[in-house]
Amino acid sequence: MNVDKINEIIKAKPNLSTVLGMEFLSTPEDDMCMARMHVDERNRQPFGFLSGGASLALAENVAGVGSSSLCPGKMCVGIEVSGSHVKAVAEGDTVTATAHLQHKGSTLHVWQVDICDTTGELISTVRVTNYIISPQK
Repeated sequence: MNVDKINEIIKAKPNLSTVLGMEFLSTPEDDMCMARMHVDERNRQPFGFLSGGASLALAENVAGVGSSSLCPGKMCVGIEVSGSHVKAVAEGDTVTATAHLQHKGSTLHVWQVDICDTTGELISTVRVTNYIISPQK
C-alpha cells in the first residue's frame, strides 16, 4: 500500500501524528500498512514507558492512513478502537505498528493492528473500525 500522498497531507501541518512522532510506511501489500514511533518524551508515561493512549493513537492513525490510501477523495474517521497492552516499552525504544485490513466495505473498514518493539515482541494488539465518508460538496 502506497501511503506517500497521505504522508504529504499529514506533514502539511501539525497534528496528533506529527506531535507524537509517528512515521507512516508504504508496504508491497495492498491490504497492509505500517507506522513507526520512537518512544520519547512526547509519548511516554511519567514512569518512562510508552503510554497506552499513545499506542492506541498509533493504531488508530495507521488504520486511518490505510483507509485513506484505499479511498482517495473520502474522509476516513475512526469510530471504534479497542486494544490490549501486553508488554511495556521503555523510553528509547521504537515501536512498529502493522495494520492488516480485515474488512473493506463501502462505508466501514476493520483493521487489526499489532504493535511490536524492536525485538519483534508484541506490545499491543488493537482493532480499529473506520467509517468512510464522502465529503459534502
